[in-house]
Amino acid sequence: MYLVYVDESGDTGLTGSPTPYFVLSALVVHESQWRRLLDDVIQFRTNMRNFYGLKLREEIHAAHFFAKPGKLARIPKHDRLQICKRAIDFQENLGYINLVNVVVRKDGKPLTFDVFGIAWNRLVQRIDNTIQYGNFPNGNGRGVDKAIIIPDQTDNKKLTGLIRRMRRYNPVPNMGAPGYRMLQTNLIAEDPYFKDSAGSFIHQLVDVNAYFLYQMHHPNSYIRSNSSKFL
Repeated sequence: MYLVYVDESGDTGLTGSPTPYFVLSALVVHESQWRRLLDDVIQFRTNMRNFYGLKLREEIHAAHFFAKPGKLARIPKHDRLQICKRAIDFQENLGYINLVNVVVRKDGKPLTFDVFGIAWNRLVQRIDNTIQYGNFPNGNGRGVDKAIIIPDQTDNKKLTGLIRRMRRYNPVPNMGAPGYRMLQTNLIAEDPYFKDSAGSFIHQLVDVNAYFLYQMHHPNSYIRSNSSKFL
């Protein structure tokens, strides 16, 4: 079984929206490596406490880190940026996880375009396909394992309905040809299991990933002025 932790950045609106992109970021770990990941994340968070004073009970929420830090304002802003950078570097050094991302550019899309549905459909389909071909690490062979989707709080009802529907009806346009193929997702187990990122160290890593994936496409002024610190 693969555990797929997902968070998003941007919003799904097409009119009056301040965000030109909507992104999803997922961290995928096999159940056999989950305890290892948890132990590594706790060690990472312990290091952040020792180096920067970020308490283990305090949430890493990248957007609030910079715009509405609240009590975390006691940590200098450049140190909060370094915490996020180190969260990304930490994940890059974990050879037993995978990161999967989807970016939807909203500019020019018709009002009938379902940003949320398209983004999640692409992510879930990609997860299903990758397991089908045995391309995630530590699995048991092509198409043997399944996955459970573990999102942060989102439009829970809509996402649950989408994942249920994809098991029965999932038309995918043919590449370079007219028509569709029916590619039902066979390897996504159960309904999504929603969690609040405030109580999940792993989701907080994915929050950082989603935030900076969005910033890569549409950086705010602070990230633009400090982009060299991510090199």
